[in-house]
Order: sequence, then C-alpha cells, then structure tokens
Amino acid sequence: MTSSELGKIIRFRREFLHLKQSDLAEMSGVTIKTIHLIESGTGNPSFETIEKIADVLGMELLLQVKQPK
Repeated sequence: MTSSELGKIIRFRREFLHLKQSDLAEMSGVTIKTIHLIESGTGNPSFETIEKIADVLGMELLLQVKQPK
C-alpha cells in the first residue's frame, strides 16, 4: 500500500465518522499537520503514529511480510 492510498483510506474513514482533522488530531494525540500530511499522501508517519490514528478510527493494522522470490 502506498502512502497516498493509506491517506485516502484514513480520510474516508474520518469523514465517514463525521470527524474534522482537528478532532482526529486531538483524540489521537497527533498534530493536525501530521494528519494533513498523511491524508495528502506526503507524510512519512511512524508505525506508532498510524496505530494511534487507526485506534481512534476503529481500524486495525495488519502487517504482511512478503516472501522472498
């Protein structure tokens, strides 16, 4: 998944829950600038940051490790 795809998913879920970026920032403990950068696909958030946001949005993170060819 690209950072742009991740941003679109987060933005869609936030809007579905009728939350503003500022609401999500406050609830997750992440800055509003970070939320904006993630949603626009230009941020490079840590796993911990994505985990905080996903928790507030009621989402679950799954990590898949690719098998070597």
